[in-house]
Amino acid sequence: MSQHDSVPSDWSRPRRIVVHPHCGTDHCTNCDARQSSLCGVLDDHDITRLASLAQQMVIPAGQGFIEDGAAAENFYNVTHGTVRLYKMLPDGRRQITGFAGPGHFLGLAVSTTYAFAAEAIDDVNLCRFSRPKLKALLTDLPALERRLLDVAANELALAQEQMLLLGRKTARERLASFLMHLLPEAESGPFMLHLPMPRADIADYIGLTVETVSRSFGWLKSEGLIGIDGATELRVRDMKGLRAVADGVH
Repeated sequence: MSQHDSVPSDWSRPRRIVVHPHCGTDHCTNCDARQSSLCGVLDDHDITRLASLAQQMVIPAGQGFIEDGAAAENFYNVTHGTVRLYKMLPDGRRQITGFAGPGHFLGLAVSTTYAFAAEAIDDVNLCRFSRPKLKALLTDLPALERRLLDVAANELALAQEQMLLLGRKTARERLASFLMHLLPEAESGPFMLHLPMPRADIADYIGLTVETVSRSFGWLKSEGLIGIDGATELRVRDMKGLRAVADGVH
């Protein structure tokens, strides 16, 4: 199999995706994303079976690996880095529909074709699974099947939350909600947050202009809720206050 099979032939970016023959048991056992991904429900014996179906892929920053409307032949499990998910509108504009990081499973809520495109924001590692082979394994691994159903239900909940965010929330509430979504659920104290996506991507995702996003970041900082350390690092200083803004009760 060519290392570039997953990239449409008419894409203009350099073909630099690297595909390894398989992930290997050691890779899966020691994967930092294991507990936060679908693999977390499997013991070492079952993870070996899953690893035998996976191909490890290395996607350089700026490279796409899923094309909107292409045949949905594979699932993808992100193990490192950040992915932007988007759709191209008929007039040529791009609408970002989400971001995926370690532990996210892509391609589950699609039928015969992908309903989105995916592109690496920074260097991304992921595992690629053939849809027919993974579906066949699910009959023997009910715990994995249940986990996949949970992932699908969570994707639906996020889609509904995004509709609320775009339809009802103010600019500050939208940005605060976006930041809260990126934070670990159990986190309550000060927390360093890495934002690899540019401000333009954030603006596109939450339906604002870049200028409005910048002003909203400035307001959150002036209120003592966050600290900004460069273009990609942010310190959440007041988790309770940030959550209050996200919920519209600040």
